[in-house]
Amino acid sequence: MDLFEYQAKRLFGAHGIPVKLGEVARTPDEARAAAERIGCPVVVKAQVLTGGRGKAGGVKLAATPDDAAEKARTILGLDIKGHTVKLVLVDPAVDIATEIYVAITLDRAARRALIMASAEGGMDIEQVAVEKPEAIVRVHIDPAVGLQPYQLRQLAFGIGLPAPHHAAFADLVTRLHNVFEAADATLAEVNPLILTTAGEMLALDGKVTVDASALYRQGALAADRYDGDLTDAERAARDAGLNYVDLDGSIGCLVNGAGLAMASMDVIKLFGGEPANFLDIGGGAQADKVEKALRIILADARVKAVLINIFGGITRGDEVARGIVAALGNIATDVPFVVRIVGTNAEAAQTILADAKLHSGATLAEAAQKAVQLAAERGAA
Repeated sequence: MDLFEYQAKRLFGAHGIPVKLGEVARTPDEARAAAERIGCPVVVKAQVLTGGRGKAGGVKLAATPDDAAEKARTILGLDIKGHTVKLVLVDPAVDIATEIYVAITLDRAARRALIMASAEGGMDIEQVAVEKPEAIVRVHIDPAVGLQPYQLRQLAFGIGLPAPHHAAFADLVTRLHNVFEAADATLAEVNPLILTTAGEMLALDGKVTVDASALYRQGALAADRYDGDLTDAERAARDAGLNYVDLDGSIGCLVNGAGLAMASMDVIKLFGGEPANFLDIGGGAQADKVEKALRIILADARVKAVLINIFGGITRGDEVARGIVAALGNIATDVPFVVRIVGTNAEAAQTILADAKLHSGATLAEAAQKAVQLAAERGAA
């Protein structure tokens, strides 16, 4: 789960990281009022869960409250990499002397947290990694001993930070590590971390990604989760514990496993069809969960056929088959279903499906081709 900049900076502030906390506005009038309270000049910044805001015109300096309202009017509704701006952050402007990049992320290969720092702050770190990889200092944190003082010195010296700022930098990185651990984050990033012309160190921008699997113990963050970009179906799926993304096609997909779901969508396209959704039902697909998933899929009037593709590893095939039959018994629909179940108890599953007179396929290719054909017969675009 990604946090907006304003959410990340509030989290930083709660852990003692120096930030300038502005105000969120949803309308130009709210932006004007915020600027009046904060005092101009201010910076009006689009709040979207993607990068590249500045290049897309989503970050603008405003000299007066009226100017802030006008800048907010320009930014609100802007499309930035497929994200529509619905919120802006009105922040006090600061005089920047130096920009630094610092982030803590999860290095899955090393199985530990990784701190990255660079004197090339304010730029896309991916661009720095390609053009000047030597400009990025990397330090792994041993989970048995935690972040050590010598590592903080290594980072500070590595990015060429002047000695008078080492103590403030070490304190900030330590607090950022506290945020990373306390929020069950997979990323805690400050870009840029700035030194002002007055010598003050501030986290000017922030990005935090929280492990979605840990949200059950992150009540405050979960409660503040933004869902304004979700469709009704995506919101219902999230509440049901399903991984679901709306798409534009006519063939509904119910699959267990994200990789298998992606493969199923590819094979549908291979045979000339278009998937209506991505849906990973996960393991242990009991009848109630299958029913919830099917109701979400069938609520889409564009769906002309449904492909169910289950690999029975942890999930038993016969259990899923019973769940499908039970779910369909509670749903009134004339949309055809094509089911492919392999793996654990697959033979028993095939018997259950045959008794229920459902379409089936021995292979993914066969099932997908049949689903595409059935959708075409029902007038799929």
